[in-house]
Order: sequence, then structure tokens, then C-alpha cells
Amino acid sequence: MMLCKLSYKNIKKSIKDYAIYFFTLILGVAIFYVFNALDSQTVMMDVSSSTEEIIDLMMTLLSGVSVFVSFILGFLIIYASRFLMKRRNKEFGIYLTLGMSKRKISLILFFETLFIGIISLLVGLGFGVLLSQVMSLVVANMFEANLTKFAFVFSSAACIKTIIYFSIMYLFVMIFNTYSVRKCKLIDLLNGAKTSEKIKLKNSYLCIIIFLISCIVLGRAYYIVTHDFLTLQEVTDILKPIIMGAVSTFFIFWSLSGLILRIVQSLKKYYYKGLNSFTLRQFSSKINTTVFSTTIICLMLFITICLLSACLTMKNSMNANIKELAKADAMFTVNMNMNKYYDKYRNYGYNDSQIKNSHYTAKEMFELFDFDITSYFKDYIEVNTYATENLTLNHTLGSKLDSIRTQFPFLAYDTMETIMKISDYNRVAKFYGIKEYSLSNDEYIIVADFKSMVDVRNIALKNREAINLFRHTLKPKYDSCQDGFLEMSSQHINTGIILVPDYIVEDEYLVQNHLIGNYKTTNKDEITKIENNINKIEKEAKANKYLLPSGSTKLSIKEATTGLSAMVTFIGLYLGVIFLISSAAILGLKELSESSDNKERFKILRKIGTDEKMIDKALFRQIAISFMLPLILALIHSIFGIMFAVKILEVFGTDELLPSIIATAIFIVIIYGGYFLITYSCSKNMIQEK
Repeated sequence: MMLCKLSYKNIKKSIKDYAIYFFTLILGVAIFYVFNALDSQTVMMDVSSSTEEIIDLMMTLLSGVSVFVSFILGFLIIYASRFLMKRRNKEFGIYLTLGMSKRKISLILFFETLFIGIISLLVGLGFGVLLSQVMSLVVANMFEANLTKFAFVFSSAACIKTIIYFSIMYLFVMIFNTYSVRKCKLIDLLNGAKTSEKIKLKNSYLCIIIFLISCIVLGRAYYIVTHDFLTLQEVTDILKPIIMGAVSTFFIFWSLSGLILRIVQSLKKYYYKGLNSFTLRQFSSKINTTVFSTTIICLMLFITICLLSACLTMKNSMNANIKELAKADAMFTVNMNMNKYYDKYRNYGYNDSQIKNSHYTAKEMFELFDFDITSYFKDYIEVNTYATENLTLNHTLGSKLDSIRTQFPFLAYDTMETIMKISDYNRVAKFYGIKEYSLSNDEYIIVADFKSMVDVRNIALKNREAINLFRHTLKPKYDSCQDGFLEMSSQHINTGIILVPDYIVEDEYLVQNHLIGNYKTTNKDEITKIENNINKIEKEAKANKYLLPSGSTKLSIKEATTGLSAMVTFIGLYLGVIFLISSAAILGLKELSESSDNKERFKILRKIGTDEKMIDKALFRQIAISFMLPLILALIHSIFGIMFAVKILEVFGTDELLPSIIATAIFIVIIYGGYFLITYSCSKNMIQEK
């Protein structure tokens, strides 16, 4: 009973000084509950069956992410406990001096951890329940759900899951604390705060060599992910630059730990100005044992910046693409003349009947199953695309093929090009409301919107490469690809369509027929019924060994895009927030622990006449250096990380990259900067004379 009271008093006494620790635990519990309670909130919403499937998939992914998040939070709690234990060395030393056994000290820590766990779970769950109601509104808005059935919901499953996960974390903390107490020595506990850690790395030349080698290795990793992007085909290829970056980051901080003080000492005017010498020595006295933690924090910040920027860019770009790339209500495509390339289509999984019946257009195929296009569509167009083995990517690139193949070895150069009559494309362009083009009898145009392929094709177009097609030689009208597309999508997937004069195209090379139209109705429920009928026809067609046109509709594109953007957004936010608060909390707790250890040193400064403004300024700089050092390198990493992400995000578009980076920067300034200010405020309070 006595030990319980002592534990309670210790917690009450420590709450003010270690508000960051308690706040982080509560925030961690709340975030964990919120993201695991999303499925309970969406149950109350009226969503379509396809949206329900997307939400189920999203929750499955979030459950997997939660396991990873629990390891991150567990590491944070144990790491924080390590600093809290160090801060209380003198207290434990006094207990031992007064005759208290190590077993009883372990029991005190056990009860403290138990109380902290119960308090953080209760407060965090309460905060999480309230926050989850706000999150449910966000989900409803994202999925355009009907909120008429919305009600306040408590997720018992998410609550139980949160309690189990955090109980396991606190159990590990108890084991860690017990182990730490048992191995401690009385002399170390009493004198720990008076002893600065020795700087082990003394040889400046060795530090410089290691620093330069680390920078070279890091530069090589940057080059691989930005310039040798297409060589990253296997998981091992991607892991290589990641490992190079992580290891070089560690050694950069390791070498800086031996260089910072020496470099500043050489700048005598700055070193001896004010309390700079004191600040830098205080920082250097702890830097050796924080190299690993600083590396982890830097990498976590890097992941946070790239993850949030990429996820927000992807979400915003995909939503913007729906308006830009889904210009009609529906588009259906059917393969034609498949018997011309029998072996190829058999390898793709088509059966003989489907290949035999590939002479029907999309409209004719629908009519076979009594689906009258004119009954459901107010307007529509039909266009064709062509292909021939005599015009592949190899032929289009012309004399630039060898140099392009060297630079981009993984492209499918034997792929037949998509050919389209200029009149057909202009009909599509007019229907979509996009730019139309004109051609002379000896010219061709390539329209494309997939940036990587645009860059490749532009190399040949700038060289004015001519093509030979159907016994005609055509020269490019423009020295670059023109913007345009045929297939509706939420992504920029058009790798290139060759537009040619109508008169040269031969019907025997027809490979696809496309039907594009707008429904007579704008009612979502009625559109859903039409598309459900089409899905039934598709099943019936397969049973009768016909190949129904593959379709993409604005509604299906929108639902799929919304689901994917929601998954990306929630997973990105989940991991980003956890990484950010973990890295900021570790730094904050480390600085608070060191401020507690340095109280005596600040007292000495006061005794020799140093005023409070100088002391506060020195403390501010010391904490600022600790927060800025990993952030600066993380920002440098992020420049190249985002460049790598842009390559992946090209298919979705990167027009929204800058706003996403700005939003991420604001997010980091608020949370990371907030932790910095709270740390400074708590540290300032801690070193003040009572």
C-alpha cells in the first residue's frame, strides 16, 4: 500500500515536467483507436456494395498497418522509459541509501507504469471516441455516403484491440524497468547527473574521412533513385539504395559528433561569444549516445515527409483526374479481328469461340444480347484503332532506338503501336471537349499523357524521325508529343497513340472498336441499374463464349478512385502522424532528461553572474540544435525521396505536388514545432530556481 501511494505521488509530481510523455501516450492511444474504429463508423452509412468492398479492403490494410504502428509506439514507450529512468537516477540512489531493496524499487516502477497505462488508456480512448466521430464525417464525405442514418458509435472491437496492444507495450516497459533497476549500481545512480559522457571519437581526420565517404555513398543512393530509376526492377534493387542511405545517415551523424565541437572551437569569435561554448559542450557531452537515436529520428522524419507528400499528391491528383480524364459517362472497347493474331490472343487466355466471334463491334455485341444502346444513351460515338507488326515502338524511335534502349532497357520495344485515324480522334476530342488536331497527307502526330513515355518519344520526335506505315512515309508534324487520350481513367495511362491521315489506313488492320456515350439520366440509382444490367450481360456473354466489350464508366472510375485515394490518405496519415509524434516525442523526452541532469550546471552559471536571458537563450539553442540536426538531413533526403516518388506517381499526375508539399510542411511545423516549443517551455521550467 505504501509503495502504491509513493508511486501515485511520483506520477503526480512528474506530470508537469513530463507532460510530453503523457500527452504522447494519450495521443498514441487516441490515434490507434480512431483508425481501427473506421469500420464501425461506416456501418451506419448508406454506401454502395462496391464501396463496401473498398472499405473492407481498406480496414484489412489498416489492421496490418496497426501491427507495424504498435511496434513503433512500443519502441517509443520503451525508449522514453529509458530517459525517464536516467532522469531519476539520484532518486533511486537515495532509495537504496535509505535501505530500500531493488525489488521494492521495481515494484514502485511497476505501479507507476500500471497507473500511467490506465490513465493514458482511459483518457486516450475517451479522446479517440470523440475524434472518431469527426473522422467518420470525413469518411462519409470522401465516399459520398448518405449520412441520414449516421449515429454516435462506440467501437468495442477497436477499444478491445487498443487495450490489448497497449497492455502488451506496457508489459514490455515493466520488464525493461525491472531489468534496468536490477543492473544499476549505487555509485552510478548518485553521480550519474554529474558526469558528462566522454566524446569517444577524437581523431578529426578519421571523422572527416568517414564524413566524406558517407556523403559519397549517400550521393550514389540519391543518383540510383532519381537517375537509375528504371533499373529498380526487383525488391533487392530497391533495398540497395535504402540500406545505403540509412547506413550513410548513421555515419554522417557519427562523424559529425566528433567534428561539430572542433569546427566551432576553430571559430573563436563565435565560440567564446555569450554562452556558445557552454551550449556546444553541453550538446557534445551527450551526442555520442544519441547518434543511433538521431539517425532513427532523421529516417522517421524523412519517411513522414515523403509519405505525406506522396499520399496527398496521389489523392488530390486522382480526384482532379476524374474531371480531366473521365469526360463521358461510359466507354466500351471490344477486340476485333483477333484471328489475325490467333496465337497471341490464345496466350492471353481467350478461347476459340471468342476469337471466332471477334468481328462484332461494341454496339453489335450489345444488340446480340438485346441491350439497345439508344434506349439508355442520349448520344454516343463509335471509333476504331488499328495496329500492325510493321509499326512497333522500335520503328517509331528510328535512329534513336539504340541510344534510348541503352538508357531505358526495360521498355517493351516490340509492342505494336496504337494507330488511329485523325478524323476518329477528332470525333473523340470533340465529344470529350479536348483539343482537336489537323494533319497534312504526309504527317503524323503522337498524342500521349504518360510522362515517362512522353520523354522517351520526344527524343525521337525532336530528331524528326519518319515512320513507314501502309506503304506511306510520314514525318512528325510536331517535335514533341501532344496532350491527349482515348481511354477514360483516373490516371495518365496513354503511352502513345499515332494519329495518321484517314486515307492511308487499311481496315484489315482494325484491332479495337470503341463506343463512347453519355446516359440519358443523371440519377445515380438509375445509372447503377443500367451498369448492373451490363454486368449481367457480361456474365451471359462469357457463358455463351462471346467477348463482351470491356467497359469503364465514370461512376465505376469515381468509386474506384475514391476508394484508392481514401486508402492511401488514411494509411499515409496513420503512419505519418505516428512517425512524426514518435520522433518529436523521443527528442523532447531526451532534452527534458538532459535539462534535468544539467540543473546543477545552470545553477553554477547563475552563481557566476549569468543573467536569465542568456541562460534561456543557451537552453533554446541547445534544444534547437537537437531538433534541427535530424530535420535538416531529413529534408535533404526528402528532396530526392520525393523525386523518386514523382516517378511512381506520374501515372496519377503530379500537378498537385506543390500544394501537397506545402500542406506537409505546415503539418510538420505544427506538430514538430509544437513539440519543440513544449520541450523548451518544460525544460525552462525545470532548470529555474525554485
